[in-house]
Amino acid sequence: MSEAYQRAWRDSIDNRERFWAKAAEAIDWIRQPDSAWDDTNGWFASGTLNTAFNCVDRHVAAGRGDTPALIYDSPVTNTVRRYTYAELQHEVGRVAAMLASLGVGTGDRVILYMPMIPETVFAMLACARLGAVHSVVFGGFAPLELAKRIDDAAPRVLLTASCGIEGSRTIAYKPMVDEAQKLASHAVDRVVVLQRERLEAELTSERDLDWAALRASTAERPVPDAAELASDDPLYILYTSGTTGTPKGVVRENGGHAVALAWSMANIYGIGAGDPFWAASDVGWVVGHSYIVYAPLLVGATTVLFEGKPVGTPDPGTFWRVMVRHGVKSFFTAPTAIRAIRKEDPDAAFLKEIGTGDCRVIFLAGERADPDTIAWLEEKSGLPVIDHWWQTELGWPGVASCFALGDLRRKRGSAGFPVPGYEFTILGEDGKPVPQGESGAVAIKAPLAPGAFRTLWNNPAGYERNFASFPGYYETGDAGHFDADGFLNIMGRTDDIINVAGHRLSTGQMEQIVASQDGVAECAVIGADDPIKAMVPIAFVVARAGAENDETLHARVIAAVRAELGAVAALKTAYLVPSLPKTRSGKILRNLLRKICNGEDYTTPPTIEDPNVPALIEAAVRG
Repeated sequence: MSEAYQRAWRDSIDNRERFWAKAAEAIDWIRQPDSAWDDTNGWFASGTLNTAFNCVDRHVAAGRGDTPALIYDSPVTNTVRRYTYAELQHEVGRVAAMLASLGVGTGDRVILYMPMIPETVFAMLACARLGAVHSVVFGGFAPLELAKRIDDAAPRVLLTASCGIEGSRTIAYKPMVDEAQKLASHAVDRVVVLQRERLEAELTSERDLDWAALRASTAERPVPDAAELASDDPLYILYTSGTTGTPKGVVRENGGHAVALAWSMANIYGIGAGDPFWAASDVGWVVGHSYIVYAPLLVGATTVLFEGKPVGTPDPGTFWRVMVRHGVKSFFTAPTAIRAIRKEDPDAAFLKEIGTGDCRVIFLAGERADPDTIAWLEEKSGLPVIDHWWQTELGWPGVASCFALGDLRRKRGSAGFPVPGYEFTILGEDGKPVPQGESGAVAIKAPLAPGAFRTLWNNPAGYERNFASFPGYYETGDAGHFDADGFLNIMGRTDDIINVAGHRLSTGQMEQIVASQDGVAECAVIGADDPIKAMVPIAFVVARAGAENDETLHARVIAAVRAELGAVAALKTAYLVPSLPKTRSGKILRNLLRKICNGEDYTTPPTIEDPNVPALIEAAVRG
């Protein structure tokens, strides 16, 4: 047991204000907060700061301008570029001057519809410098989804690029931006387009501006001063899927966000000034916001910005190659990326050849990591692999093994322990805590830790609904349980608990069993409607490379679930499919699988990575 972790967690609960006031010392405040928590105004309410200044300028002022800040590694364009903190300061300043020339100031919204390129990071930090509220929309999202976000955020300016590169595909952004503006009610003042060599965009509207031309025309303008912002002023809006089809705009505040992320880098990931850190995600997702852009720069680390895929750009050795090339000390990715690598390279030949360089630990998040994937990665890499859990709403990990506090306790299938600042409870349908070991709704006692959301953009009622089911608690929407050793097991969304003939079963638990079978690369288990039993579990299995023609796989999957869970689990159907429907962030679209199994009408979500997959799934189900 880690005594340092235990002390930190206990102190964060029993002495909350003192704990976070101490953590706030890692941030340069313009006006020091009088207290850590205020019931009305939240975290560090009286304090003022500027997040971009904390990420960039203060490191230069401290004499670390020559230290590497950002490494752009793009195997899809065969490009590697490095920026020191002084160079990053210059680039952010020039984009801030560009935006200021267009009238952007404190409180204005700016939408970024951008690929994984350095200019995206420059723009995020430039908005933060001005006090403008950025909203990054994943590049390549469908025009209707972009239009919804334009209407909700009402941005003054939209920044985009001529194209994005997804593996071997080149995706033209400008036509989708034009279509979104036709669909949106809100009119954006200006659209600034960064032209990429791969594909140039046609600028047709009077509101269209060329990024390079705007930069040149504002080259002599002074860099705007870093705006002084209240702790609870918004830094960004990040949209996540809503149950009604209307996206939810999670608002991140400046003060609590900066304090929490700086604390997490030092105490979870073990990263400080000068350390190379790589989160293999996208800036369109919360992981990219928190751990590609803000957290590493807040602590003066070197962050890696990767434009590529775990496989196919050019091979399953890409991740290991990037890690070694840049001396990555801690690595963070999604389980689906590791499963993709394992599927293509089950014996880890690339990993054996390339190695992991200076890396000390690998973190996984974004979806539940099945024990078999963790076991494979630990065995092949020789590194501790830590699964941890969090959400867009939280902004940083809520459950983890705090590696940097000396806590290496791990149990495959569990996300670890509550992170300091978070008090978790497992609640039954009656709102009361369930006995240890029993599953229920995973809830967090209010108030949430610094960095977590305190409202939704234009939707305070929607925010309050997160606390309505269990008064005094935030309902995460996930189901799980604490085991006898204190490990918190997140088994999936609460709607993944299915009722089979009166028995409540976890599809996440079934997935864990299926994934452990030899030859399974990845899988999903959903509950389909049944006229007799109400629901029955259905498995979808992707075979590992070399096991596609294994005729025993279907029978072994069925037998394994029956052997471990008994006949009540009633898993009788397992479809072998070439791929699973996933979002670009790697989350499996289980609701889509459910609709296909039930014969319901469905629409292909705009977030899907490969639009061809649903038809392949439907063909397998229909036979």
